[in-house]
Amino acid sequence: MEQLRAKARQWTARGKDSAARLGRHGGARLVALYRRGHAHLMSLPPGRRALVMALWSFLAVLALLVAYLLLLIPLTPSIHDLRQARTAAPSTMVAAGGEELARFDQGLQERVTLQQISPNVVSALIATEDHRFYAHHGVDFKRLAGAIVHSLSGDPQGGSTITQQLARNMFPSEIGRSRSLNRKLKELVTALKIEATYSKTEILEAYLNTVPFLYNTFGIEMAARTYFDKPAARLDILESATLVGMLKGTNYYNPVGNPERSLQRRNVVLGQMRKHEVIDEKRYRQLIKRPLRLHFERQSERAQTDSHFTAYVRKWLIDWADENDYNLELDGLVVHTTLDSDLQQAAERAVERQANALQAIADVEWSRAGVPSSTSTGMYASMQSGSVPFDYFWKSHPALVDAFVRESSEYRKLVAAGGTADDAVAQLKGDRAFISALRKSKTRLQAGFVAMDPATGALRAWVGSRDFAREQFDHVAQAARQPGSTFKPIVYGAALEKGLSPEHIYRDAVMDIKAADGTKWRPTDMSGSTGREMTMREGLVYSKNTITAQVMQDVGLPPIIKLARALGVRDSKLASVPSLALGTSPVTLLEMVNAYASIAAQGQARKPYVVTHITDRDGKLIARFGEDKPVQAMKLESADTLTDMMRGVIDRGTGTAIRNRFGIRSDVAGKSGTTQNNADGWFIMMHPQLVGGAWVGFNDARVTMRSNYWGQGGHNAVLVVGDFFKTALDTGKLARDAIFAGGKPPPPARRIEAMEPENEPMEEGGDMEQAGAPPAPLAMPTEGDGGQESNGRAVPQESPVPIPAPAPVPIPAPAPSPLPAPQG
Repeated sequence: MEQLRAKARQWTARGKDSAARLGRHGGARLVALYRRGHAHLMSLPPGRRALVMALWSFLAVLALLVAYLLLLIPLTPSIHDLRQARTAAPSTMVAAGGEELARFDQGLQERVTLQQISPNVVSALIATEDHRFYAHHGVDFKRLAGAIVHSLSGDPQGGSTITQQLARNMFPSEIGRSRSLNRKLKELVTALKIEATYSKTEILEAYLNTVPFLYNTFGIEMAARTYFDKPAARLDILESATLVGMLKGTNYYNPVGNPERSLQRRNVVLGQMRKHEVIDEKRYRQLIKRPLRLHFERQSERAQTDSHFTAYVRKWLIDWADENDYNLELDGLVVHTTLDSDLQQAAERAVERQANALQAIADVEWSRAGVPSSTSTGMYASMQSGSVPFDYFWKSHPALVDAFVRESSEYRKLVAAGGTADDAVAQLKGDRAFISALRKSKTRLQAGFVAMDPATGALRAWVGSRDFAREQFDHVAQAARQPGSTFKPIVYGAALEKGLSPEHIYRDAVMDIKAADGTKWRPTDMSGSTGREMTMREGLVYSKNTITAQVMQDVGLPPIIKLARALGVRDSKLASVPSLALGTSPVTLLEMVNAYASIAAQGQARKPYVVTHITDRDGKLIARFGEDKPVQAMKLESADTLTDMMRGVIDRGTGTAIRNRFGIRSDVAGKSGTTQNNADGWFIMMHPQLVGGAWVGFNDARVTMRSNYWGQGGHNAVLVVGDFFKTALDTGKLARDAIFAGGKPPPPARRIEAMEPENEPMEEGGDMEQAGAPPAPLAMPTEGDGGQESNGRAVPQESPVPIPAPAPVPIPAPAPSPLPAPQG
């Protein structure tokens, strides 16, 4: 071993000596060569010496240029990139059944073959942009040299071929648009690659399909439709020359905005066609005298098909594509979503129908001092045309008008311009158009609905507002509102988890509850307390605040919050205060439906998802989603018992409209919710195959439903949910005879006599009527800049005007019961 080490040291020493000798001899040879060359150069006559030096400099620069070009080859788009760019297509978003929902278009574009493009366009393009197109291999070095000479003499000219321009259009980010040598070299290398990959016909076709025009249009087909209202195949020689002329500067030579420049540029193109013998002199003279004849027709944007669901998916997909290096506008991906088109249509119709009916109720109730006394939606619809919507509301809330004005973007602009606050308010209040638009915006009732498959977490239907085009604010995933009594099942679920029996007895009595900060909280019900004993099950069925508060005391707030998080209320803040039990902490509709879906799935919580899988343009699977294992958020037995307790809400509690108004006899369970002053109405229902929930209210919580009857979630939001589920059951999308796991068969099917709404059980308001509770709901959202509504500064709700309770409506006498009327 020692001998080997000695040998290694010897070889190392010899290597160092050899390298030193080579370095000395090599350096000496280079020095000798330089001296010999320099001596020879200096021996030449001055003129010849300058010529040799110039030649050497040129060769050195040329060598550096060639070396840099070779370096750019791997740094510019590859052959794979070229092929992918040529076949670029927008990604599409499809429903579960394959129906297209939306596209990720790069502007308005429709690809056509070269045979579908008028020969006049091709002739004008080649004559004007690259008359030696068929003679070069991507770079016209003769033209390039001429362009350099002209540019050095002060007459800048372009030397780019059609292929080089295509390289810029296909790879704008990789090549860039700046006037620099680096950009031109990248363009040159990419053009040579394009020519080596595609035929001249394919290059022309790709160029004419990708060249940008104005008005968010790309390609000759959309340009032909936009400027001449005809397909590209029917463009005549003048129309072709006009569009080709725009390529030098689409805005500068825009025939709509700059017709004179466009006409001059068109004639230049015709001149090039004459020069290269596409047309003769006589024809040229005739054509240049013709005027521009446009038939401008701006193409409609395809984004009109968007909805709150597709907008939500778009946002998620953009993040996914960035992380996984995909271009949604070019890669032609197919995004398969969870949305069921039939259920989505049912949801949209339910929201439209029932929100219109509730809008009529709000318009009529707030139109006069006296409140109409009816539980029939039809009566209000018949009165709507003869009423001035919300006339009494504005007369009785003069301070609220000033508050709305001060929160508007127009007010902020006037104050920013130097006006005083009072002057700005006075000016805007004097603007009838402004005040009318403001009042309509504030008094437009809104609604949201979402449905989720409890077995998978897939979202099957999603309606974020009454009209996406008019209201992009999403009341499913964006709007955080107080859930009222829809939060109570989580409280009772925590009690079951702790071991309390649903038959545990409580007394229906008002009592003071001391909060952590020492303040006293006294939950009450508007119908009053009976002082009688009630089971925990009855407390949930009849939505008793007094019973729920006692359950909360026995369980404690931490377990309630922990269970809410586990079931699906993951993002919204849950305040650790006693009134949380009655739903005072704002949450989103999506979170609450997720929580109910976890209960329906026997306590197995799944995160909601919107995309099942993504495939490439050839159908190859790229990614799959929604396969996460569920988490057991609560015990199976607890979830089954809670579901059974919530069946009672539908059968005899605040959700009886599901049976009486919509005739649904399936095995369903659910809960209504109403917040203080009727600001929010909620209803969430669980079917073994689907869980759906709705929220109804106004964007600004200072505007509310007026009467206690129609302000209840069991009378407003239940209409949306019942309408949706009735359609889903009638069309067979949901099985009528499905039962919850561990449940019992639904009641025997029987003919349900059509019942008028007057015969439904009456429920009073007051879910949040309690002493010592947090302040009234806050306004959300306020009007943002540009007229868009967004979550803005919270504003305390104004106390409502006194409203007489609706007169009782005769209903069939129920069986004797010691229980109070339903609440919540």
